[in-house]
Amino acid sequence: MSGQADEMQGFGGRRLAQSAATVRMVATVTGLAVLSAGAAGAQDFAFNVVTIEGNQRVADGTILSFAGISAGAALSAAELNTAAQQIRDSGLFETVDVVPQGGTLLIRVVEFPTINRISIEGNTRIRDAQLLPLLQSEPRRAFNPVQAEADTNAITQVYASQGRINAVVTPRIIRLSDNRVDLVFEVAESGVTEIERISFLGNRTYSEGRLRRVLDTKQAGLLRALVARDTFSPDRVAQDRQLLTDFYMSRGYADFEVLNVDVTLTPERDAYLVTYHIREGQQFNFGTVTVSSTIPGVDPAVFQDAIRTREGAVYSPVTIDTDITRLERLAVQRNVNFVRVEPRITRNDRALTLDLDYVLVEGPRVFVERIDIQGNSTTLDRVIRNQVGVVEGDPFNPREIRDSARRIRALGFFENATVDTRQGSSANQVIVDVGVTEGPTGTLSFGANYNTDTGIGLLASYGQSNFQGRGQQLDFDLSTAETNQRLSFRFAEPQLLGRDLRGGLEFSYRQTNNENASYDTQNGRFSPSLAFPVSDNGRLSVFYAFNYADLTNVSTTSSQILRDEETIGAVATNSLGYAYSWDSRRGGIDPNTGYILRFGQEFGFGDAQFIQTTAFAGAETKVLNEELTLRATVEGGYLDYTDGQSRVTDRFFLGSRLMRGFDAGGIGPRARDGDDAIGGNAFAVARLEAEFPLGLPSEYGISGGLFYDYGSVWDSGYASQVDYDDFTARSVIGAAIFWTTPIGPLRFNFTEPLDVQARDKTRAFDVTISTNF
Repeated sequence: MSGQADEMQGFGGRRLAQSAATVRMVATVTGLAVLSAGAAGAQDFAFNVVTIEGNQRVADGTILSFAGISAGAALSAAELNTAAQQIRDSGLFETVDVVPQGGTLLIRVVEFPTINRISIEGNTRIRDAQLLPLLQSEPRRAFNPVQAEADTNAITQVYASQGRINAVVTPRIIRLSDNRVDLVFEVAESGVTEIERISFLGNRTYSEGRLRRVLDTKQAGLLRALVARDTFSPDRVAQDRQLLTDFYMSRGYADFEVLNVDVTLTPERDAYLVTYHIREGQQFNFGTVTVSSTIPGVDPAVFQDAIRTREGAVYSPVTIDTDITRLERLAVQRNVNFVRVEPRITRNDRALTLDLDYVLVEGPRVFVERIDIQGNSTTLDRVIRNQVGVVEGDPFNPREIRDSARRIRALGFFENATVDTRQGSSANQVIVDVGVTEGPTGTLSFGANYNTDTGIGLLASYGQSNFQGRGQQLDFDLSTAETNQRLSFRFAEPQLLGRDLRGGLEFSYRQTNNENASYDTQNGRFSPSLAFPVSDNGRLSVFYAFNYADLTNVSTTSSQILRDEETIGAVATNSLGYAYSWDSRRGGIDPNTGYILRFGQEFGFGDAQFIQTTAFAGAETKVLNEELTLRATVEGGYLDYTDGQSRVTDRFFLGSRLMRGFDAGGIGPRARDGDDAIGGNAFAVARLEAEFPLGLPSEYGISGGLFYDYGSVWDSGYASQVDYDDFTARSVIGAAIFWTTPIGPLRFNFTEPLDVQARDKTRAFDVTISTNF
C-alpha cells in the first residue's frame, strides 16, 4: 500500500464512528444554540457577512448555493438548520457547522477526502471486470460513505446471485496525503450455498420428480461442479413459477395456481430448501368449439374450417393461441382488416369441459406508421425486419407484434429483444419500436472425440449463425481419426429473396483408410438446395447434387466383387432430388406426443443412372403421468440402378447407428470369398424403445431404457456370390442408460442379439449421442 497511508480501517470502525458522532453532536449543539436564541425572544437572525472555513476543493459560492441563503436575509432557527442539512446532503462534507456570530454567519466544513483509486481484493471467483462497473464510487471524486455502503451491497448481491450468500464484503479506506484516500473492498467469498432440496405441496397428478424436471433450477447433486443451476436465484424462481404454470395449463389444468414459494436456509446456512405450494385443480377438456362474428358482412362459417381445436381434446392455451393466429391471418387473406379474435370460454364444472367461442370483432382502425430498430450494432436491419410480420402502412395487429417479438428472440442472435408500440404522429397511427441487445453468435472449438466404430479422433469446427450480421449460417468442420478424415462446409440463407425460402450450399469430403474394411474410399459431394414451408408442419426441399466416389487399395485377399468394382475407377454423378418432412412438434400443440414423417427421392444421371428412395416415420408419447416415454420408428430405403450395377460406395449399410447391437457393416450381404460386408440396395429397420426414471435424483440427468430393434439390409446385386442377399431379419434387445451431461445427451447401450447370422458381427456395448428421432 502507499507509504503515505496513515491508517486502514472499516467504515464500522472507531474513527468513522467518532466522525459520525461528531457530526451529530455539532448538529445538536448548533440546533440547541439557535433554539435557545429563539427562546430568548430572538425569532430571526440577520447577517451581512458569510465566512466559510475548512473548504479546500469546494468553492465558497458552491457551498452557499447548497445552503440556499443570501446575505441580508432574515433567517429563522429552522431555516438555519435546513441550510446546514442541505450542505450535508451534497455528500461532499464529513461535518458541517453553521454558527451565527452577530452580523456574521460562520460556516465550518470538513471535506470528505478525494478517492485516489478503487480496488477489490480477495475476489477469485468473480473478476474485477464484472464487479467494478457496478460501483457508483469513482476515482477523483469525493468519497461518500453512504455510496460506499451501497457499492458494498451491490458486490454482495452479485455473490448472492451465484449462491455465495455468506460472502462478506468489507469496505476500507487508506488515508493518503492531500486529503486523499484509496477505497478498498475486501471480499471473503465463502462457499456456494446450494439448493439442497426442491419439494412440492399440493401435487396429486404428477410426481415431484416429474415436476423437478420442468424447472430450470436444479437440486445440488454429484455433478454440482458442472451444474450452474443449483444455486438460488430469485429471477430463476420467478421463471420456474411460469414454467410450472405453462406445464399444467398445457395439460388441461385451467385453474392451476402457484400459491406460494417458500425459500428457507438450513440451520447451518449452507443450503436452501425450496418448497412450491401449488393447487392443481381439475383437468378440463374442450366442449363445443364455434366461431361467431359481430362484424357485418363477415360469415363465421368461412372461418370454422380454419380452427384446429376439436371437441373432447384436452384444454390448452397453446391450442387457442394457434387458432387465433390462423383466424386472424385468414381474415387478412380475405381482405378483412382490423379483425380481432376474442376467445370466450364458458365453463361446465359438472362435465369438466370448456365451451369455446371464437368471436370475430372489429378492432380499432390503426395503421403502422413506421418501424424503428435500435441496438443492432452487428445485425442488419433487414434481418430483423424479416421477422416483423408488418410493414409501414399495414393495419396494426397486436398479436402480430407479439409474434414478431417471439420470432426475433427465436433467431438466437440476441441476448434480449423487445417489440413495443407507441402512438405515432396521429391517433390512428402507431410506431413499432424494436430493441435488441446483440449476443454471441459464433463458436470456434478444438477437441477430441471418441467413436466406438473409429476410435479416438481430433476435430476442429467453426460455426456462425449470423454471418456478417446477415442472418446467414456458416459451418465448417474438420475431423481426423486413424481410419478416416472428414471435411464439411455448409452455408445457408434462411430468408432468400426476403421470403421464407431457405437457400443452402453444402460441400463435404470423406476419406477412409481400412475403416472396418479391407479397402479405402473417397467420397465428395457438392449440393445447393432450396427449402420452403408447404403447410403449418410440413416443409419441402429440392436440391441438385454432384457426387464423386472412388474405391482404392482393395486388398488382394478381398472378395473378387470388390476387386472388380475397384477397376471401374472414380465415378462422378449428377442428381436432382426432393425431400418432404412433416413434424407435428413444429406446432407445439401437444407437449406429450409427437409424430414425424420424412420421404425423399434422388434421381441420378451422368456416369450412373439411379433412383434412391428413403423414408422415415417416428412417433413419441408420454404415458403414466409422463413418467414413461414410448418411442417407435420405422426407416427404410431402396436404391435402383437403372443402368449398371451399384458399388460398395453407393449401397446401404446397417450398423450401430441404424440398428443397435452390431458393428459398422455388421449385417447384410457378405461375399463368400472374403470377409467384407458388401452392403445392399435395400434396407428396413423398426425400432421400439421405452425410457423411464431410475429413481435417482433428477438433477443427475440419468434415466433408463429398454429397446428392441428388428431389421435387415439385402439385395447387393450379386446374389450368386454372397451370403444373406435375401431379406434375412435380425433382431436384438437391449437396455440403455441416458445421461444428460453438460457436453450433451449421451446414451450407453447394452445389447443382446436374438436373431443373428453366423457371419454377422455383433457388439455388446456402445456409446452414442442420444436423440429422439
